[in-house]
Amino acid sequence: MPHPFKQGTLRHTLVIYLLIACLFPPILFSVYTYSSLHSILTGKIRSGIDASLKQEATGMENMLNDLDFVSKQFALDGRLADLINRYLKTNQTYDKAEIKQDIEDSLNLVNFTSPNVGLTVYYMPLAAEPVLFNNLPVVDGFAIDRLPAFVQYKGAVFSGPHRTQYKNSENTVISSLRVVRTDQKRTVYIYLESNYNLFRKILNSALYGMKVSHYLIDENGEALFADDGVPPLDPAKLRYEEVAASGSGPYRGYYLFGYESPQGWKLVTAVSTGEFNREINAWFRRLAVLFTFAVGFAIVLAMLIWRKVYGSIRKVNREIVRMTRDREAPVQYMKVEEFDQLLGSFEVMKTTVNGLIREIGDNERTKYQLETEKLLSQINPHFLHNTLNTVQWVARAGGQEEIDRIVTLLVQVLQYNMGKGSLIVTVGQELEALRHYIDLQSCRYEDELRFVIRVEPGTEDIAMPRFLLQPLVENAIYHGQREEGGEIAIAVERLQDAPGMLTLRVTDNGPGMDEETLAGLLAEEQEQGASRRGMGIGLKYVKRLLESYYGSGDLLRIRSTPGEGTTLSVNIPIRSEVELYDQSAGR
Repeated sequence: MPHPFKQGTLRHTLVIYLLIACLFPPILFSVYTYSSLHSILTGKIRSGIDASLKQEATGMENMLNDLDFVSKQFALDGRLADLINRYLKTNQTYDKAEIKQDIEDSLNLVNFTSPNVGLTVYYMPLAAEPVLFNNLPVVDGFAIDRLPAFVQYKGAVFSGPHRTQYKNSENTVISSLRVVRTDQKRTVYIYLESNYNLFRKILNSALYGMKVSHYLIDENGEALFADDGVPPLDPAKLRYEEVAASGSGPYRGYYLFGYESPQGWKLVTAVSTGEFNREINAWFRRLAVLFTFAVGFAIVLAMLIWRKVYGSIRKVNREIVRMTRDREAPVQYMKVEEFDQLLGSFEVMKTTVNGLIREIGDNERTKYQLETEKLLSQINPHFLHNTLNTVQWVARAGGQEEIDRIVTLLVQVLQYNMGKGSLIVTVGQELEALRHYIDLQSCRYEDELRFVIRVEPGTEDIAMPRFLLQPLVENAIYHGQREEGGEIAIAVERLQDAPGMLTLRVTDNGPGMDEETLAGLLAEEQEQGASRRGMGIGLKYVKRLLESYYGSGDLLRIRSTPGEGTTLSVNIPIRSEVELYDQSAGR
């Protein structure tokens, strides 16, 4: 064995390479990640917060636009203004009730078509009963002068956020107030609130995936804490200019993000530094654990290899044994002195063995093909064909029509079975030749046998080896005869549970066979010693044909029950003509 510390030996190479492979990636990754991960995660978190902030602000703007649009319908619509004037002028109880009903119907209709609008009130402060009309019950002491001003926008005054004046709720809402167009000396207002918990749905920390605090800044620059609970930053000391000036750094322990609306108000979210850095800190903790594990694993692995270097050589020998199971697997040299010597010898051996195996396989395929051709050529086709033609002309000359028909059928059968055409035919061609053979056999058995052929539509064009069905039918005729009522059923169909397979099945209702007779039906010695029947080529030929074109003679199955009959079936894969030729040629 080479010196353990010699350059190029297994011990020297593996220890050096494994230490580099195990330690260098985590060190490089840790250094790079430490320098860039913080800025990447910070940018990601900021982008997420900015996107969520803009989504909330858009929801607020849409809510104010909805309130503005609906308030204009109630305040500036000529029909509603006319109804309000008529209601305030008339003293007739009946007329007031009728007008009130009409106004309330209009309120309900507009509220129904505007789901973002909640409480709706026509309000006249100087009237004996200030609340003229409302769609929901209001709190006792309903008033508009104590509401926190928010912004004036498109002729309406928006207030909030504040507690709803709906009697049966404590939700926080945004409200709008607009003067109704009337000819009364006393001013009439239309008061609207956002629907129930819409404000809380818009300003929701769930959008951010972290705990945030919301501040609304009105048109005068005054901030109002928009969430429940204690504000983390004093709203009285918070100015939007400070938010803009804080930039990317924290402000009093919080990161501030702001949005300025074209409607005249601002939205600010405050995120504590701990909450903001939570994901970053989690990443760094995982990175530290990963680095520690990688370094420890590298050191332990290098020590084990150092101590068991020669045990590794034995493992390589076992790996070579495993490689023998896959004869086509290429040999990879490792540029290590010890391994290259072993792998070089193994490659020479494997190449030699593969060549021998291929040679044996080619010889076996050639042998089967020659045996098949020998069986097909056992009758001299040229001599037999000329003789039958002579008999056919003699029969016609003597007016023997039945003999003429029989000879004609025989000639057609022999031309198909022993002709020089393609060895691959379609199912339709095979069935046509089989019908000629059945007609020929019917002349002999007359009413003793009945033949039934069932073919699944669409299978006639499938390729198959020539002369595969007739030996099965011939076997059924000779082994399945009965005195009367004999029937042979031929079926060609796709397998239901395997659409890529085609089954050829021949079933008779003859006496059947016991297990001993069935086991010896395909035995080599019985085939050689049995008397030749029909064409002289039986199930042995079928098995060789299946082995030549499909790689296995076991595709032929026989099932028989004494007293019930016998079934011969062949399940073959559906292949093209080219694929069958390639299989037969061993390609």
